[in-house]
Amino acid sequence: MGYSEVRLIGADGITDDEAAQTATLLHDLVSAGAALGWVEPPSPPEVHRLLESVASGIPSGDAALALATTATGEVTGVGYWRRYDRPTHRVNADLEKLAVSPAAQGEGLGRTLLTTLVAAALHQNIETLTLDLRGDNTRAAALYESAGFTRYGTLNAFVAVGDERYDKLLYSLDLRAAG
Repeated sequence: MGYSEVRLIGADGITDDEAAQTATLLHDLVSAGAALGWVEPPSPPEVHRLLESVASGIPSGDAALALATTATGEVTGVGYWRRYDRPTHRVNADLEKLAVSPAAQGEGLGRTLLTTLVAAALHQNIETLTLDLRGDNTRAAALYESAGFTRYGTLNAFVAVGDERYDKLLYSLDLRAAG
């Protein structure tokens, strides 16, 4: 498929077309069983609210949102982090989503989105970037580990999808030495 760019969304926010395409991407991924935090595919209004919420934190440095698009403007990947709300945790952020279209997987797009988000975290003086993922998401675990994230915990059988139970894996990346 090939992608032309991965870019951080600025203070202007995400366009309506990009939001609609991102909603379709996330809907399709969850429909196919992707472990993105939804049991049922999210509706377009739900994704729009989520993206607006993330984008509202961009001007203050409380969030970063990255999109991958093809030369024709097709959204092929998305990722974001948000700074923790609690005053004692504000120096840290949580990478909440990283998703890539199946047609673009295997091209390094997930890694490019991840490195873009890590660079944005460094720019905003984030000290530790955390994330969690479902235990059966081995490709994501391998990506995060290869990027320097350290697994610091497991919550056994924590994630329930119908009758299935999965471990929740907890990861962190200490950015203090890199800053």
